[in-house]
This record gives sequence, C-alpha cells and structure tokens, in this order.
Amino acid sequence: MTADEFKALCVPATISLREALATLNRTARGVLLVLHPDGRLRRTLTDGDLRRAALDHVSEAAAVAELPQQPPITVGTSDTLPAGVALLDRHQIDHVPVVDAGGRPVDLISRRELTQRIWLSSPHLGEEETAFVEDAFRSNWIAPLGPHVDGFERELAAQVGVGHAAAVSSGTAAIHLALLLLGVRPGDTVFCSSLTFVGSCNPILYCGARPVFIDCEPASWNMSPAALERAFEWASKEGRLPRCVIVVNLYGQSADMDAIVPLCERYGVPVLEDAAESLGAQYRGRASGSFGRIGIFSFNGNKIITTSGGGMLVADDAALVERARKLATQAREPAPHYEHVELGFNYRMSNVLAGIGRGQLKVLQQRVDQRRQVFETYRSALADVVPQLEWMPEPQGSRSTRWLTCFVLPGADGPRRRDLVLRALERHAIEARPVWKPMHLQPLFADAPYFAHDGGDVSAALFRAGVCLPSGSNLTAAQQERVVEQLRRALALA
Repeated sequence: MTADEFKALCVPATISLREALATLNRTARGVLLVLHPDGRLRRTLTDGDLRRAALDHVSEAAAVAELPQQPPITVGTSDTLPAGVALLDRHQIDHVPVVDAGGRPVDLISRRELTQRIWLSSPHLGEEETAFVEDAFRSNWIAPLGPHVDGFERELAAQVGVGHAAAVSSGTAAIHLALLLLGVRPGDTVFCSSLTFVGSCNPILYCGARPVFIDCEPASWNMSPAALERAFEWASKEGRLPRCVIVVNLYGQSADMDAIVPLCERYGVPVLEDAAESLGAQYRGRASGSFGRIGIFSFNGNKIITTSGGGMLVADDAALVERARKLATQAREPAPHYEHVELGFNYRMSNVLAGIGRGQLKVLQQRVDQRRQVFETYRSALADVVPQLEWMPEPQGSRSTRWLTCFVLPGADGPRRRDLVLRALERHAIEARPVWKPMHLQPLFADAPYFAHDGGDVSAALFRAGVCLPSGSNLTAAQQERVVEQLRRALALA
C-alpha cells in the first residue's frame, strides 16, 4: 500500500454513509479510518458497519459521525507484529490501525498480508532435484556417502575451478575441518573477518585457538587490507603470527583478494576463504572460493543453492581434501574393522542431500541472475530515495551474487531510522534484518583483539544502520512491489 493509497483510507467523520460506501468500494481495502478534525483516529469503518446501519434504517445521507460510537482497536508504532496478530485474533477482525503517540493513524496491519509473509531468503527448489533424490531412494542409498556425494563433489569442484572437494554436513563443519587441516592448535591465533555470521569463527574456539578480528572496508564491506596489514604488524611484533586468515566473502561478494592474498603470502600465512554466502560470485574472472589454500561453501536453506543443510570444503591439494574426508568420517582407519588412532567427526553429507545439491547446482547461474535482478528491481524502484539509503557497493572487477540485497541509512540518525524501518516492514509480514552484528561486538568474543579500518570502525557502523531486504530468487514481481511500497512508506515516516 502506497502513501497515497493509505491517505485515501483516511476520511472525516462528516462523510456520508453513501460516500463512505463508495470510498470502500474504490479503495478495496475493506476498511476506512475515520478521523477527528485534528487527525486523531476516531474509529474504523467497514462494510459490515454499513450493512448494520442499513438494517437499522439509517439514511445513506447520514454522516458517519451519527453512527454509534465505536472506540478503535489499535496498536502503537513500537508494538511488535505478534501484538497486532493477537488483536486480530482476539477481536475476530481483519485490520488493525497503527497510531503514533498522538493517536494519529500512520499504518494499517492487514490479516491478508499476514498470511502472505515475505521471507528474507527462502529455499528455491525446482524440478532438477527430484530425479537425483528418486534415484537415491530407488537404489536405497540414503545413508552418508554414496554416488551422489561423489558426483556433487566433482561437479562443485568443476564449477569453482578447484581440483578437489569434500561434501560435509555444514559450512561450519567445513571451516572446523579446514582449521585442523591448516594445523590450528590450542593457543594459536587465527585472524577472521569481524563482519560475519558466528559460524565463521566459532570453529576457532572449537580448536582452542584465539580469534583476532579484522574490520571491513567501505568499498566492498569485506575484509580491509589496511586493517589486516596492521594486524600482521602487531602479530609479528608479538611473535605470534596467525596460523591462518579466515577471509569472509560477505553477502555474496568477494573480498579484495588481489590485496589480501599477497599480504598473507608475505607473512607465510595461508588463507581460508569462507565463501559460504558467495557461491557463484566472481572476482576478476575467478570464482569466489578458489583463492585460498582452502575454500568452503554452505548449502543452508537460505543460501543461493541449498541441500537443506550442508557444506563443502574445496582445495587444489588432493591429499588435503582426502584427509578432510577421513576426519569427517570419524577418522576411521583403512582396516576391515573400526580402527581409530585420532579424533574424528561425524561431518559427512548424506547421499540424499547430495542429490538435492546436484540438482540445485544445475540452476546455480539462473539463481544468481535472479537475485541480481531482485537487487536491480529495488535499486531502480527506489532511485529517487537514494540520498536516504546507500546500497552495498559492488567494486569494479567483482560480480556479486547479491545473495542478500543490503543498504545502509547514512547520517547520525541512521540507527534510529533503521530500527523504525525494520519495525514497519515487520508489521506487514516482510522479513528484513539488520546487517550482521560484528564479532568484535559479540559478548562471546569480548576479549578478542580487533583492528579497525583506516578512519573508523566500519563494521560497527554498517551494523548500526544497515538493513538486509528480502532477496530470494523465487520472489514474485508482486512481492517485490510490496517490499518497495512498504519500504518507501517506512523511509518517509522514519
């Protein structure tokens, strides 16, 4: 609903019942908001109210003000969506007005919208997956490992231009294995991007190591080479260079690997490339996830392609990947019985889930193109409000998947406006979220060292005023239009 459409629902109490009925038919929302002269909400008016008036023989020429008083049922601008839903259910109504502190209506919650929730990034399955899954059932090969696991590994490795791959139970499991493969031990230091999901760095703690967090740069929202260089200088003076650097490719976009990889090589430290969010992205013609000594991907339900849950570890070193497979299969030794000489994990992917992944991989480029189109739709539709928001940039030489479409509200008032926008979208059953809360601000990592970008803490600023919009490749044109309309209204009111 646009601002003009909402305005059309607001009528004075002096309007006649005949005019009210015509307005109800014209606006087709099923409700009018009747105002006091000072703009406060006096009552709501539905076609049911008008039918009751007709049964009571009230003249069509009578003013709405002559109807029996009916105090409005409302929620405030700070109330949560569950509060509005509770009112709808308790009173068996289809609309609840949202009023500001002065009692003036600013929004309208509709039951129809609540039954059509728009998700941030929902799974997008097609027809390709069915044949692989049916094959797994026909062959009764549904346990971990199997021909679809082997096929998924080969096809994913070929997709990203890396020699070998190991399919595992999650992206986090892949990072844990990668850290072990790179020799991370208790007491070691590991550098990691701060602006990320906690799954990127929890495995550091699994290994008993110490995280050091690196800020992002404004140009890509990814790891700042300047901050990374200062961290290396500090670590060198301390005599404790990191065992590896986890570079996270955020929201479907590669970090500046031309600056980061040589810097790490100068200090003899390997790169672990967390491409969980960026399968299908490119950096200077190369696939995201192919730059580090090891790369990892995630196939969680919200990712570009999904196996419902799962991950992949990739590397050009065949021995490294083979060891990953061993560790992921309880570190079982090649013996006729179950023989174990080292700690292993239950991290392997099932044949059924790998079948889903093979089907999904066939439409990867289509999914990327669809998400990029979602971003372009938002950018084009909101071009006139660009001064009020700044989209996540795409540096020259990068091709982001736009896994999530993100923007930041600039200025000192950005954090307050961001919260208002998120609440407004949620009122209309539109899932939007803040940008990741940086790891250096998480209580879990309160004691971890942190190196900010030149000129300030970029990660913290993006978190305070950043928004992630619904970005799924299966969003319809109507859903995108609804997001645009509600975001435009939210920005106008914030």
